[in-house]
Amino acid sequence: MTTTKTKHSKKRTSTELPRWFAWLGLLIPAALIFVVIVAGGSSDPAGSDPAGNAAPAFDLPTTTGTQVSLDSVLADGDALLYFSMGIGCDGCFAQIPEIEDALEAQGIRLVSVMVQSPGQVAAEAARFGIDGPILIDADRSVSAAYDMIGVYGHNDRPSHSFALVSQDKTIKWVKHYATMFVPVDDFLNDLSEDLSL
Repeated sequence: MTTTKTKHSKKRTSTELPRWFAWLGLLIPAALIFVVIVAGGSSDPAGSDPAGNAAPAFDLPTTTGTQVSLDSVLADGDALLYFSMGIGCDGCFAQIPEIEDALEAQGIRLVSVMVQSPGQVAAEAARFGIDGPILIDADRSVSAAYDMIGVYGHNDRPSHSFALVSQDKTIKWVKHYATMFVPVDDFLNDLSEDLSL
Protein backbone atom coordinates (compact mmCIF):
# COMPACT_ATOMS: atom_id res chain seq x y z
CA MET A 1 0.00 0.00 0.00
CA THR A 2 1.37 3.32 -0.95
CA THR A 3 0.68 6.48 0.90
CA THR A 4 0.08 9.62 -0.94
CA LYS A 5 1.10 12.96 0.42
CA THR A 6 -1.33 15.69 -0.17
CA LYS A 7 -0.79 19.33 0.32
CA HIS A 8 -3.21 20.97 2.58
CA SER A 9 -3.70 24.47 1.40
CA LYS A 10 -5.39 26.74 3.80
CA LYS A 11 -7.80 29.00 2.07
CA ARG A 12 -8.53 32.31 3.62
CA THR A 13 -12.15 32.88 4.36
CA SER A 14 -13.65 36.30 3.96
CA THR A 15 -13.65 36.82 7.76
CA GLU A 16 -9.91 36.22 8.21
CA LEU A 17 -7.57 39.19 7.93
CA PRO A 18 -3.99 39.13 6.75
CA ARG A 19 -1.34 39.01 9.50
CA TRP A 20 0.09 42.39 8.50
CA PHE A 21 -3.30 43.94 9.18
CA ALA A 22 -3.05 42.92 12.85
CA TRP A 23 0.40 44.55 13.08
CA LEU A 24 -0.99 47.66 11.48
CA GLY A 25 -3.67 47.74 14.17
CA LEU A 26 -0.92 47.91 16.79
CA LEU A 27 1.38 50.33 15.00
CA ILE A 28 -1.17 53.02 14.17
CA PRO A 29 -2.16 53.74 17.81
CA ALA A 30 1.52 53.69 18.83
CA ALA A 31 2.34 56.20 16.08
CA LEU A 32 -0.54 58.44 17.14
CA ILE A 33 0.64 58.43 20.75
CA PHE A 34 4.14 59.35 19.58
CA VAL A 35 2.78 62.26 17.51
CA VAL A 36 0.73 63.58 20.46
CA ILE A 37 3.75 63.44 22.76
CA VAL A 38 6.04 65.18 20.28
CA ALA A 39 3.51 67.79 19.14
CA GLY A 40 1.76 68.86 22.31
CA GLY A 41 2.63 66.79 25.30
CA SER A 42 6.36 66.94 25.25
CA SER A 43 8.22 66.02 28.39
CA ASP A 44 10.64 68.85 27.76
CA PRO A 45 10.00 72.33 29.07
CA ALA A 46 8.49 74.59 26.44
CA GLY A 47 9.24 78.18 25.61
CA SER A 48 12.36 80.20 26.00
CA ASP A 49 14.34 80.53 29.20
CA PRO A 50 13.46 83.96 30.57
CA ALA A 51 16.44 84.01 32.98
CA GLY A 52 18.30 87.30 32.59
CA ASN A 53 15.23 89.15 31.32
CA ALA A 54 13.30 91.86 33.12
CA ALA A 55 10.53 90.36 35.24
CA PRO A 56 7.06 91.16 33.87
CA ALA A 57 5.07 93.38 36.22
CA PHE A 58 1.84 92.07 37.74
CA ASP A 59 -0.91 93.03 40.15
CA LEU A 60 -2.94 89.96 41.12
CA PRO A 61 -5.74 89.15 43.56
CA THR A 62 -5.01 86.62 46.30
CA THR A 63 -6.83 83.95 48.26
CA THR A 64 -7.02 86.36 51.21
CA GLY A 65 -8.79 89.12 49.27
CA THR A 66 -5.78 91.42 48.86
CA GLN A 67 -3.96 92.55 45.70
CA VAL A 68 -0.25 91.81 45.32
CA SER A 69 2.07 93.49 42.82
CA LEU A 70 5.59 92.64 41.74
CA ASP A 71 6.78 95.81 43.48
CA SER A 72 5.25 94.76 46.80
CA VAL A 73 6.66 91.24 46.48
CA LEU A 74 10.18 92.62 45.98
CA ALA A 75 9.97 95.37 48.62
CA ASP A 76 12.04 93.39 51.13
CA GLY A 77 14.33 91.43 48.80
CA ASP A 78 14.36 88.67 46.20
CA ALA A 79 11.26 86.55 45.57
CA LEU A 80 10.77 83.06 44.21
CA LEU A 81 7.61 82.88 42.11
CA TYR A 82 6.16 79.38 42.26
CA PHE A 83 3.78 78.61 39.38
CA SER A 84 1.90 75.35 39.90
CA MET A 85 -1.05 73.31 38.66
CA GLY A 86 -2.99 74.05 41.83
CA ILE A 87 -6.26 72.18 42.39
CA GLY A 88 -5.91 68.45 41.78
CA CYS A 89 -2.21 68.41 42.65
CA ASP A 90 -1.63 67.66 46.33
CA GLY A 91 2.12 67.79 45.81
CA CYS A 92 1.81 71.35 44.51
CA PHE A 93 0.24 72.49 47.77
CA ALA A 94 2.57 70.36 49.94
CA GLN A 95 5.51 72.06 48.18
CA ILE A 96 4.71 75.44 49.75
CA PRO A 97 5.39 74.60 53.42
CA GLU A 98 8.19 72.23 52.32
CA ILE A 99 10.39 75.05 51.01
CA GLU A 100 8.98 78.29 52.43
CA ASP A 101 10.95 78.43 55.70
CA ALA A 102 14.21 77.32 54.06
CA LEU A 103 13.89 80.07 51.45
CA GLU A 104 13.04 82.66 54.08
CA ALA A 105 16.24 81.72 55.94
CA GLN A 106 18.11 82.69 52.74
CA GLY A 107 16.26 86.00 52.47
CA ILE A 108 14.01 84.83 49.63
CA ARG A 109 10.24 85.28 49.76
CA LEU A 110 8.14 82.43 48.30
CA VAL A 111 5.19 83.67 46.24
CA SER A 112 2.78 80.99 45.00
CA VAL A 113 0.72 81.55 41.84
CA MET A 114 -2.23 79.38 40.77
CA VAL A 115 -4.93 79.79 38.12
CA GLN A 116 -8.12 78.52 39.77
CA SER A 117 -10.66 80.65 41.67
CA PRO A 118 -9.63 82.18 45.00
CA GLY A 119 -12.25 80.18 46.91
CA GLN A 120 -11.16 76.84 45.48
CA VAL A 121 -7.48 77.53 46.07
CA ALA A 122 -8.09 78.85 49.62
CA ALA A 123 -10.07 75.73 50.57
CA GLU A 124 -7.36 73.44 49.25
CA ALA A 125 -4.60 75.52 50.88
CA ALA A 126 -6.37 75.26 54.26
CA ARG A 127 -6.27 71.48 53.94
CA PHE A 128 -2.46 71.75 53.91
CA GLY A 129 -2.27 74.30 56.72
CA ILE A 130 -1.32 77.13 54.36
CA ASP A 131 -2.68 80.43 55.63
CA GLY A 132 -0.59 82.86 53.61
CA PRO A 133 -1.91 84.42 50.41
CA ILE A 134 -1.69 82.57 47.10
CA LEU A 135 -1.81 84.78 44.02
CA ILE A 136 -4.60 84.04 41.54
CA ASP A 137 -3.76 84.32 37.83
CA ALA A 138 -7.24 83.46 36.52
CA ASP A 139 -6.62 84.62 32.95
CA ARG A 140 -3.14 83.04 32.95
CA SER A 141 -1.58 86.25 31.61
CA VAL A 142 1.14 86.40 34.26
CA SER A 143 1.92 82.69 33.90
CA ALA A 144 2.21 83.20 30.14
CA ALA A 145 4.38 86.32 30.56
CA TYR A 146 6.85 84.25 32.61
CA ASP A 147 6.76 81.38 30.02
CA MET A 148 5.15 78.95 32.47
CA ILE A 149 2.31 77.70 30.23
CA GLY A 150 2.86 74.70 27.96
CA VAL A 151 5.51 73.07 30.12
CA TYR A 152 5.44 69.28 30.34
CA GLY A 153 2.23 69.05 28.32
CA HIS A 154 0.13 71.40 30.45
CA ASN A 155 -1.16 73.78 27.81
CA ASP A 156 -3.81 75.42 29.99
CA ARG A 157 -1.92 76.04 33.23
CA PRO A 158 1.53 75.97 34.79
CA SER A 159 3.10 72.67 35.76
CA HIS A 160 5.59 72.87 38.65
CA SER A 161 7.84 75.79 37.82
CA PHE A 162 9.85 78.46 39.60
CA ALA A 163 11.24 81.88 38.69
CA LEU A 164 13.62 83.64 41.07
CA VAL A 165 13.28 87.41 40.69
CA SER A 166 15.89 89.69 42.20
CA GLN A 167 15.00 92.95 43.90
CA ASP A 168 16.16 94.83 40.79
CA LYS A 169 13.35 93.03 38.85
CA THR A 170 15.61 90.68 36.90
CA ILE A 171 14.73 87.01 36.50
CA LYS A 172 17.80 85.27 37.91
CA TRP A 173 16.77 81.61 37.69
CA VAL A 174 14.03 79.47 36.15
CA LYS A 175 13.45 75.80 36.85
CA HIS A 176 10.71 73.45 35.61
CA TYR A 177 10.18 70.13 37.36
CA ALA A 178 8.52 67.10 35.79
CA THR A 179 7.56 65.89 39.25
CA MET A 180 4.84 67.58 41.30
CA PHE A 181 6.83 67.70 44.55
CA VAL A 182 10.51 68.36 45.18
CA PRO A 183 12.00 67.59 48.62
CA VAL A 184 13.48 70.70 50.23
CA ASP A 185 17.09 69.42 50.15
CA ASP A 186 16.88 68.58 46.44
CA PHE A 187 15.28 71.93 45.69
CA LEU A 188 17.88 73.93 47.61
CA ASN A 189 20.68 71.94 45.95
CA ASP A 190 19.28 72.79 42.51
CA LEU A 191 18.96 76.44 43.45
CA SER A 192 22.45 76.73 44.93
CA GLU A 193 24.15 74.74 42.12
CA ASP A 194 22.49 76.78 39.38
CA LEU A 195 23.17 80.11 41.08
CA SER A 196 26.44 79.21 42.77
CA LEU A 197 25.04 80.31 46.12
